[in-house]
Amino acid sequence: MAHPAQLGLQDAASPVMEELLHFHDHALMIVFLISTLVLYIIVCMVSTKLTNKYILDSQEIEIVWTILPAVILIMIALPSLRILYLMDEINNPHLTVKAIGHQWYWSYEYTDYNDLGFDSYMVPTQDLAPGQFRLLEADHRMVVPMESPVRVLVTAEDVLHSWAVPALGVKMDAVPGRLNQTAFITSRPGVFYGQCSEICGANHSFMPIVVEAVPLEHFENWSSKMLEDA
Repeated sequence: MAHPAQLGLQDAASPVMEELLHFHDHALMIVFLISTLVLYIIVCMVSTKLTNKYILDSQEIEIVWTILPAVILIMIALPSLRILYLMDEINNPHLTVKAIGHQWYWSYEYTDYNDLGFDSYMVPTQDLAPGQFRLLEADHRMVVPMESPVRVLVTAEDVLHSWAVPALGVKMDAVPGRLNQTAFITSRPGVFYGQCSEICGANHSFMPIVVEAVPLEHFENWSSKMLEDA
């Protein structure tokens, strides 16, 4: 998860997020090189009184500064399109979870089970246990098996919400009357935090998302216990 004074993105917990981190570094390096070149040209133009007629009127330079930006844009666009298609790819999910946004909490329904569903509210500050995070901890976590494709169906009951978990590279709008879907694979066990990312009213900041990835055996034990309690 994020920490104070963090400059970069969160550590990746899914293959898609790893690809997004690589693309971020790739695009940032291109921006850095372009900025350095432009700054160098500006400094040269300001600091010298010399002029060169071949630079002021040159077909070759005009061809270069027309083609070079197009090549740079292609270098950015191709990896971006590849990641967009990877994010939309959903093949044979092992588990489907329906996330429903309310004002101001989330409901989760495990559609592969008959009666497995619960509401997830933020834990108030006065009820936090030692080690829990203020405004990020929920009383019921969305538990998923690690290293398994998980499909999330996202919708809302009242207003627009957005189900987002940065470490997993997932962000999907929750729209009333519409069912959106996204998918992720957790590459390691852990607890991953997110928040509603669409302004949805007075308590928009108080509807956290907590995804807990556990080994398959632990997930089966958890689901059996939840079904028994239901």
